[in-house]
Amino acid sequence: MGNVSVIGCGYVGLTTAVCLAHLGHTVVAADIDASRVELLNAGHAPMYETGLDQLLAEGLANGRLRFVNDSAQAVAQARFHFMCLPTPQGVDGAANLDALDTAMEELGDVFPAGSVVILKSTVPVGTADEVRARLLRPEVAVVSCPEFLREGTAVHDFLHPDRIVIGATNDRAATDVAGLFAAIDTSVLTMSNRSAEAVKYSANAFLATKLSFINSIARICESVDADVLDVVAGMGADNRISAKFLQPGPGWGGSCFPKDVAALSHLARSAGAPAPLLDAVLVANDEQINHVTTRVMQALGPRPVDSRVRCEARIGVWGLTFKANTSDRRDSPALEIVRRLQAAGLTVQAFDPTVSEPITELPELVIAGDPYEAAAGCDVLVILTEWEEFALADLQKTAEVMRAPRMLDARNIFAADTTQLDGFAYSGVGR
Repeated sequence: MGNVSVIGCGYVGLTTAVCLAHLGHTVVAADIDASRVELLNAGHAPMYETGLDQLLAEGLANGRLRFVNDSAQAVAQARFHFMCLPTPQGVDGAANLDALDTAMEELGDVFPAGSVVILKSTVPVGTADEVRARLLRPEVAVVSCPEFLREGTAVHDFLHPDRIVIGATNDRAATDVAGLFAAIDTSVLTMSNRSAEAVKYSANAFLATKLSFINSIARICESVDADVLDVVAGMGADNRISAKFLQPGPGWGGSCFPKDVAALSHLARSAGAPAPLLDAVLVANDEQINHVTTRVMQALGPRPVDSRVRCEARIGVWGLTFKANTSDRRDSPALEIVRRLQAAGLTVQAFDPTVSEPITELPELVIAGDPYEAAAGCDVLVILTEWEEFALADLQKTAEVMRAPRMLDARNIFAADTTQLDGFAYSGVGR
């Protein structure tokens, strides 16, 4: 078993740390946020993620996992160093590598001889080569090992991956990194650093493309009286396509897809190989968010023409995270739809299982304590996140507390002809 350091304890870093400890490795994870480190050492994860709390408790109890506020301390006794640092979207669309650059500058002379630096963060093609050149330490290998974790199922995805991708110029380092995952039954694909970096961006861009595509098809289905769910069933039965990521909705978001598609588009232009399809994927996503917002407005019926007259209509929202089973609201289409509804003068009240406090960026949004409170007195109820408890809600009770029982099911969690919907004026997306 190996001695491992993990630098950065966000979604990717924390998942990596607890899962590697679960596989039997000794892991020291570092984060610059002292309060987060204290929280983690007390056994509390700072975000909701299925299975994370259990593996965190397991690693702390058996002594294979601990957290520190000093990155140099974390790497001092380790051979393998996973860099799991944020690479947010910059103003020009390119990935911002400031966090990675700072970490490498601080740790470059600290890595023990024979170390392997493993770039887990999503980084532009060529980053590993640049890190290797700046290190000026040929005895320290730089390996790319991109993550393919879905928020909400990150622990499962780490321990049961479709594949593990390793990019390296050093064959021994590649073999040793592969050995860290020996207990996982999956294929290991070894390639150059640049190819491994390109795999990550390409995979995310393709998945985002499928989502934008089916949302565009959903809008067409609404116009021609077809049902997008039937279309998905017919398309998905083709094994060249599959139904995965063909679920229409209010748009896509999260911490990865928006920035990764933008970063790949920026890289394409910088490399002299522009890819207009990627720009179209981003445009289509914004169009879907706007489309759902417009559908809500249409459900209200005629409104005052004079923009100075505030509409008294009230909108109820179920779901604020960008997807179910995660507390992540970064680039959530739900939040953007709420923002646009508020900009149109509407009052919005919302419930999400992971949200109990006011949201700073939406101070006028009323946070409800349960789904029925969110629906109370509303003229339209909009479902924006596919939490299971919404599908199990008492819809008769929901209709009774609303001023007007209208529902826009932007996740299609209900069947349009179900008896659950008696009393509702119901519409879905693409149906």
